[in-house]
Amino acid sequence: MSIYNYQTEPLTDFTNKENIKKYEEGLATVNSYLGKHYDLIINGKRVFTEKSVTSLNPSNFKEVIGTISQASRIETDLAIQSALDAFETWKYVKPEVRSDVLFKAAAILRRRKFEFSALMTKEAGKPWPEADADVAEAIDFLEYYGRQMLSLSRIDDVVLSRRNLERNEYTYIPLGVGAIISPWNFPLAILSGMTTAAIVAGNTVLLKPASTTQVIAYKFIEVLEEAGLPSGVVNFLPGSGAVIGDYIVEHPKIRFISFTGSKQVGMGIYEKAAKVQPGQIWLKRVIAEMGGKDAIVVDDDADLDLAAESIVKSAFGFSGQKCSACSRAIIHENVYDQVIEKMVKLTKELKIGNAEDNNNFMGPVNDKNAFKKITSYFDIGHQEGRCVAGGEADDSKGYFIEPTIFVDLDHHSVLMQEEIFGPILAVSKVKSFDEAIKVANNTEYGLTGAVISNNRMHLEQARREFHVGNLYFNRKCTGAIVGYQPFGGFNMSGTDSKAGGPDYLTLHMQGKTISEAL
Repeated sequence: MSIYNYQTEPLTDFTNKENIKKYEEGLATVNSYLGKHYDLIINGKRVFTEKSVTSLNPSNFKEVIGTISQASRIETDLAIQSALDAFETWKYVKPEVRSDVLFKAAAILRRRKFEFSALMTKEAGKPWPEADADVAEAIDFLEYYGRQMLSLSRIDDVVLSRRNLERNEYTYIPLGVGAIISPWNFPLAILSGMTTAAIVAGNTVLLKPASTTQVIAYKFIEVLEEAGLPSGVVNFLPGSGAVIGDYIVEHPKIRFISFTGSKQVGMGIYEKAAKVQPGQIWLKRVIAEMGGKDAIVVDDDADLDLAAESIVKSAFGFSGQKCSACSRAIIHENVYDQVIEKMVKLTKELKIGNAEDNNNFMGPVNDKNAFKKITSYFDIGHQEGRCVAGGEADDSKGYFIEPTIFVDLDHHSVLMQEEIFGPILAVSKVKSFDEAIKVANNTEYGLTGAVISNNRMHLEQARREFHVGNLYFNRKCTGAIVGYQPFGGFNMSGTDSKAGGPDYLTLHMQGKTISEAL
């Protein structure tokens, strides 16, 4: 199977009544198992612990999605040993067999697409189109990484042998046992991508999912089991970061850590992993994606309707809870007022409410902590600029925050510099395109960005000077496509690992050269 026959999973058309019916059936399926308990999974066995957490619906926090056992260091040690034992056989399994597990898992997800989408609507508060896209991206990761592994296993043609002297061989071998620490905002897509990239390369892992979306993670492990993944290759280990997080990262038998989350946590992992522990015989590898403060630049000759639409969709899709979300709009003074007027009009038309209602564009934010953090920026915004849309929030039933726009902000203001991870857009005026690029680059991040312009020379300047990992012209700055737009950023946005790209799997492996005299 060639990488060249890879095709992305199509998104669901929700203007089709049959698809609406299927999504509603998916919601009914999820409702049928609400409130169930889920154990740890270590070496294929379910492990109950007294300590558990309760997963709540952020649209209606009186509704319990499920309860999940939480690991202590005792269970963590069992999981590490399980992964070590499984690695001794899994690393020798042929790449085509490992890839087949991913292809089988993709097929299962396709069959259960509406159920998984509905589960994300309930547990993560994702509106229908956002949840559907998350499942599609998960399928894409499985299909793409399976094909990538098949391609990488045929690299012997790259290294030349010297006739009559020697035969040379170059191959990739897996690293060992890794820790997968996944986020809540893409609880299936990113989790599945991180996990399966590691295992298709021959590694075994501990999967520590985000605390608020652990039922989704458990259900994905069931998919891998159904697809034929041997016991111990992936060990499901939900638990508190304070209890097991640092312990896993610092453990001498852990070979690599794959992390997606906040800058603060990522920096801590990077620092702790760098210290060689007693008995550790390798330097640990860290693959980290840590967020951004992403900007859309609007030039003075831009299509202003396109600019406003791109900003609003990028800023408020999934309530701004994407590391790629537009949290800054940098607009040329000649069109500043016009673009703001158009943005405000579009923003006030957005419907917010329970994510189960497909008429709502925006659902809730993640949980109580996210609600408190995001709304704390309202006072800062009023001090630093002018609120032209939103600015209200309601946590009486769920965690709902209006899409909010603050304008007339200084380029170095708090709202223009700090990652908020919610539906708050900061807007700043510039006098020239040169100044716009400087402002776009003036944060510690470098993940995504976009330029809306009809000036070819300005687009070429941005191509050279706009320092982000994913740069888009005349479109929104969210929605990277696996295999077509490898995703990952610079500076404090991470380790420049490009998920869904041609070199991502090699981060989970090491090269080995063998030369035999003839």
